[in-house]
Amino acid sequence: MADIADTTLVHRAPMRDEAATRAAPVPLASVGADAWRGLAERTVEPNGYYLPDWEMAVDASARGRTNASAICAFSDTRLTGLLPVVPMWRAYGIPLPALVSADPYGSLCTPLLDREQAEAAALELMRQARAAGAHALLLRAVALDGPAMKAFREELRRDGLRVRLLQSHLRAALDATRDADEVLQEALGAKKLKELRRQRNRLADHGAVQFDVARTPDEVAPAVETFLALEASGWKARRGTALAQDQGDAAFIRRATVAMAARGQCEIISLRAGDTPVAAGVVLRHGDRAFFFKLGVDERFAKYSPGVQLTLELTRHLCADPLIRFADSTAAPDHPMINPIWRSRLAIGDVLVPLQRHDVVVPLIRAALALRQAIREPARRAVHFLRRRRESRQEKST
Repeated sequence: MADIADTTLVHRAPMRDEAATRAAPVPLASVGADAWRGLAERTVEPNGYYLPDWEMAVDASARGRTNASAICAFSDTRLTGLLPVVPMWRAYGIPLPALVSADPYGSLCTPLLDREQAEAAALELMRQARAAGAHALLLRAVALDGPAMKAFREELRRDGLRVRLLQSHLRAALDATRDADEVLQEALGAKKLKELRRQRNRLADHGAVQFDVARTPDEVAPAVETFLALEASGWKARRGTALAQDQGDAAFIRRATVAMAARGQCEIISLRAGDTPVAAGVVLRHGDRAFFFKLGVDERFAKYSPGVQLTLELTRHLCADPLIRFADSTAAPDHPMINPIWRSRLAIGDVLVPLQRHDVVVPLIRAALALRQAIREPARRAVHFLRRRRESRQEKST
């Protein structure tokens, strides 16, 4: 495992010698919504999945993701930093003293830091974690090159410490400041775009093709039901991972999307052929960024590539929006659908943040995580292989 950066050691009073000003962590539900929203408006780096209406809905009912805590940073009475966390035992089944960024159902856990004092906020979050008895912070799925991680690296450097990179990957993103037609032409080429137009024309045989964007709570409430039904109609349902298959997950997404729509932070996009919805997706908005959460398609129309057709429309929609400059697919690395369309890349990784110098516990944490990964990876690959083979047999029998 490599270091994110080698730095010159600059000595000062270590974090463990500086008393935390507030108890940590606190129940996530106890964080004031107004203060949280104020911080989200001032954050140095947007993260739609740590907006209060989203994360509080996750915390209330989402499967395996409830009852998180938060470490918070303050400047006087103003909230300047926030990171939802769970103990390492809960996140990884490892009984060692570390706090781990809570899973917000979207694959981005970048902390919220006040842009006017990002480094001070990062330092205070680390102090709070240390005050709670943690020897390390594990930040999962963070933007490695963004200003939030820069703030953590700088404060660690001043304490003679450095973050450790546990794993990293690149995922698809969109530069929404560009012209959409140019983006799609460069990404897909004339031949592929011609084929997709042909498929769209064939789809129109089932009714006029229409792209819709639900924005208001009254529009989003029925649109999210369409999304849930589409997502539960295909392979996600066969795997048991569709949101509608779990009562808590369904309650979370209904609550979050409607609440965020009331603040202009959520859209449900859909593609219809006549009166029939063939694809739908959830898009979050935070600052000048958009986050593509999930996609559901009607597999009866698979030969017309409904998911790709919807993503083409989303690309045009975001590039035409002057408020959005960047879109994060929040997709898995090497995603076969969106990677060829959104050709920008965002470096995402898991990092280990030590909280004091010469701590013998931190190497134990790293070793335990490495052992866990070594044990789980072959099993994960075997399960994936068997699942794909079973699904292939099912498709051939229908």
